[in-house]
Order: sequence, then structure tokens, then C-alpha cells
Amino acid sequence: MNELNINDYNLWTALVTPLEQDGGIDFTALADLVAAQQNANNGILLLGSTGEGLALDGEEHIQVVEQVLAMNPSVPVMVAVGGYDLACQTRWIERCNQLAVAGYLLATPMYSKPGPQGQALWFSQLLDAASHPCMIYNVPSRSGINLDVATVGQLSSHENFWALKEASGDLDLFAQYVAACPQVLVMSGDDGLFPAQAGVGAQGLVSVCSNVWPQATAAYVDYHLSHRNEEISSSWQSALQALGQGAANPIPVKVLMHQLGQIATPLLRAPLTHLELQSVDHLLTADGAVNQWLKGHNQIFSTVNAA
Repeated sequence: MNELNINDYNLWTALVTPLEQDGGIDFTALADLVAAQQNANNGILLLGSTGEGLALDGEEHIQVVEQVLAMNPSVPVMVAVGGYDLACQTRWIERCNQLAVAGYLLATPMYSKPGPQGQALWFSQLLDAASHPCMIYNVPSRSGINLDVATVGQLSSHENFWALKEASGDLDLFAQYVAACPQVLVMSGDDGLFPAQAGVGAQGLVSVCSNVWPQATAAYVDYHLSHRNEEISSSWQSALQALGQGAANPIPVKVLMHQLGQIATPLLRAPLTHLELQSVDHLLTADGAVNQWLKGHNQIFSTVNAA
């Protein structure tokens, strides 16, 4: 896995953490999910917010990472670094430095809402601690504050700053990050906004929906990177709205994956619960729409190649 070039991967799946009926991690299902991402040639992100990283304890963190790496996956594996305790997160990086991970996702610290100087301090120390490339993550819906554009520009000279995941939902801010750090890959962190962000310089996607649709999402990303100014199709628009409807991520995607038999239970760690969703009909409709889109996309692609 060390020979893989992470720059070759324009889609990373923020993998869910499947749970057994007793609330423990379902490592059998986890292996199946990794295999599905390998088959689509998608990079894998472990222990992000979609993977409920903050709801798992430290021993579970290392078990997840080691279990996935023991599979010797044919795609790169990135590990999330979250929370708000700098010393704790530095120790986590130092432990993972000894493993064959491809990189780290460094999120803005939760709750504390640091300003530009605090952000520079946080990220520079984590970047210094890392022995693998790092993707810095702007997610104001969870951290409460946007990354300062000038600070991102200053950090971009760090040798370990490889990519930026941008999930503010602000297209103008996205373009500002692209301009501020031209040597850094700027990735979308929002499935639904990816087509618009591709038009202003997004070079890939860190995805939730690729958990349930790994092949289709890979085709979706490749298409919009080749057609950067094209609007999202109605099939994808309705599907992604369904995954964001009625409950917080990753509740809808886990419920749909359970309905489709991809994971054994829809369970999440409290305070999240699948019981928030009163109906799954809209999710099953979304699945049908995406599968129909993929079928049509593949038919067009086959026709073009044959011509």
C-alpha cells in the first residue's frame, strides 16, 4: 500500500462504522465494506464523522485501523484526527505514524472555535507530528467556524499539507481556498455541491453517498471532473436530498445500507439513532434513481468507446 499515489484518487469514501446488535463494531461487515470500496477503486477514510469517530473509544479506533490495514487493501487508507485536545490528537498521529496509513484528515477542533492564530497553532503542530500527508478539513457546521483563508494559504507551504476538504457550502469561499493554496488539492466535502464546486476548481470528493453507491459515485465524480460546468442531474439531486433528509449524517446512509443488506444493523452510537427516521421509502426511491442513472451512464460510456 505504501506504493500507492494518493494524488491518483479523486474519490474518498468517508466509511461508516458498522455495528453489531450489541453495539460493538461489526468487523465482518467492515471487511465487506472495504472490499466494496476496493472494487470501485475509491480511497477510504476511517473514523470521520460519518464513521462516528468521536463516539468510539481509543481502543476501538486502533482496532478499526489495524483491522482494515490487515486486509492489505489495494486502495489508500486515510485516518481522521478529530476532537479538541491537541496533545491527544498528536499522540494519535504518532501512533498511526507507525502504521501503513496513506494520510490523515485533520479537522478544525470541535466547539472551541479558534481564530486565525489558534487555527495556525493547531494545524501546524499536527502537520509537524505527521509522517504521512495530511488533508485539512473545513467543516463549520460541526466546528462552528470557517478556516481562515489567509491561514490556509500560510499553511500550504508545509510539506505535509497535501489536500483541503472543504464543506462550508459556500461556493465563493471554496474558490477563495483554491486561489489561496494552488499547490494543494482542494476536495469537495459535499456530495450535492460537488458539480458546482468542480466548476470552480474542486479536484475530487470526500463522499458519504459512496458508502452505499461506490461504483455510481465514482462515475459521478469522473463525469463532473470531465464536465466541470454541468449541473447535477435530477436523479442525483433527489438521491442526495434523500440522504440528507430527516436526520443527521450518518443516520440515513446507515439505514439505507441496512435496507439493502450491506450492513447487518442500522445501529449508531448514542446520541445518534436510526429511530429518528420514520420512513425509508424516500431512501429506497433514491437507490433506484441512482442505479438507473448508473445504468444509463454505463450504456453511454460503452457506446462512446465502441464508436
